[in-house]
Amino acid sequence: MVQQLSKTDVIYPDSDGQPMADNTKQFRWIVTIKENLEFIYKDDPNVFVAGDLLWYAVEGNPKVRQAPDAMVIFGRPKGDRGSYKQWVEDGIAPQVVFEILSPGNRGGEMARKFDFYQTYGVQEYYVYDPDNVELIGWQRAEHTLRPIPDTSDWTSPLLKIKFKLQPDTLEIYRPDGTPFCTLAESEDKLNITKDKLNMAETRNELLAAKLKELGIDPSEI
Repeated sequence: MVQQLSKTDVIYPDSDGQPMADNTKQFRWIVTIKENLEFIYKDDPNVFVAGDLLWYAVEGNPKVRQAPDAMVIFGRPKGDRGSYKQWVEDGIAPQVVFEILSPGNRGGEMARKFDFYQTYGVQEYYVYDPDNVELIGWQRAEHTLRPIPDTSDWTSPLLKIKFKLQPDTLEIYRPDGTPFCTLAESEDKLNITKDKLNMAETRNELLAAKLKELGIDPSEI
């Protein structure tokens, strides 16, 4: 007689053995989307953002899983997780999911992903192909993920981020209109801001010194 495992005995691996990305372009897009989404919700303790994290949808069946390139879950606290077990997370499914295509992605694989997201409650699903600059999206309506007719100038109803397809790339804008950028680009902008502040401080110091030469107390102006 075969002994059946109880649900508490089932193992849910934290890795599926698959690489996060097949190439540098795909990796850069995955990280950029995930990090910018995290920044948008950094002050909201009840929005969890993850990248390449295994999502187990059904307790007791570790084969029912996917690892979206990026996903956003409203109503769940921030914090480290080895995987996202939906039954542990108050039954809340990720509401928004992103996949970045690479030449290695096959039609059958993407169809299985779509079926999973369709079945287990994703509200918005976006697939971006950086090689062909194509964005495909779906939005849930009446329990079904339906194609978004035109994503070339589209704002996500849930995330409030804007997608704008250009001839050579996809531009994504935060709700405040700031464009998504890589970590390196963020560092460059930060350094430029610091340089401007240093220059302004230097000018103020020179002006204060000049006023003192003229017998004027800068603090009294």
